[in-house]
Amino acid sequence: MEAVPEPEEVLALDAAGADELLTRLEQRVPTHPPFVRVAAAGLREAVFFGDSHGDWHSVREVEHRWSAGGVPRLLVGLGDYVDRSPPDCGAGSVANALHLLALAAAHPDRVFLLQGNHEASRRIPSMPHDLPDEVRTLWGADPTRYGRLMGLLERGPYAMATPNGVFGAHAGFPLVGSADEWAHAFDDLTEPGAMQILWAECDASRNRRGAGVPWNGRDLERFFRATSFRIFLRGHDPDITGEPLYDGRCLTLQTTRVYQRFGGVIIARLPLGLKVESLRDAVIEHLPSEGQTYPEFG
Repeated sequence: MEAVPEPEEVLALDAAGADELLTRLEQRVPTHPPFVRVAAAGLREAVFFGDSHGDWHSVREVEHRWSAGGVPRLLVGLGDYVDRSPPDCGAGSVANALHLLALAAAHPDRVFLLQGNHEASRRIPSMPHDLPDEVRTLWGADPTRYGRLMGLLERGPYAMATPNGVFGAHAGFPLVGSADEWAHAFDDLTEPGAMQILWAECDASRNRRGAGVPWNGRDLERFFRATSFRIFLRGHDPDITGEPLYDGRCLTLQTTRVYQRFGGVIIARLPLGLKVESLRDAVIEHLPSEGQTYPEFG
């Protein structure tokens, strides 16, 4: 297995080295359908992380927990790996994205990088979008490098589910009310359908970006009844980071110091061998990259 470049190594690449890395990743990073059911055979636990926004220092802490003790685990990113990088990460969007993509290439059955609205910026524009400027600053004005990097990020699914009832997506879910509607929810996904998954706010959030239809607890319950999922893990809305909502069945994760003031820098860990019923079955951890201490989940 080829070594995964550290973020600092990505930042030290010259243009030729960047092109070589992009070529290797284009050969190895899997292309996923919009929705994937993850096979969990032989995996004991799933580690979910939220919006990291170029904060590769926090992502490094996530990776340590994913690989600790040689225990086989699933790693799921809930999108927004780029843009809004913390000052101490340099061109953090580039370093974070390429490091994570290399991790997905090395472990295609255990690492899944869902798209967030910032990874889908070429389909539905997102602001700010710092990635093009970061690529240009590091490696010059050749526009193909930005396009190649975005193409790799766009290989990620929009949503995923584990066999024991956890659904993950960046922001929302298809507004379905029956098993038949769910069976076709990701067929020929239209732009409004994509916006509902990548952009839609929870009604408990103070954010209103005007993209997608805000959803509420009744919508989530209808979705659960149609699909048999039990927990929804998401990112996107930093103002409700770490707040268990809707009878402990929905949690928003942010894994970046950019938004640590809202609820910390957190991840979620869930067992894969047992059916989960609520967030009581999860372990929520604050990472040491966090600049202050927040109340533990409980």
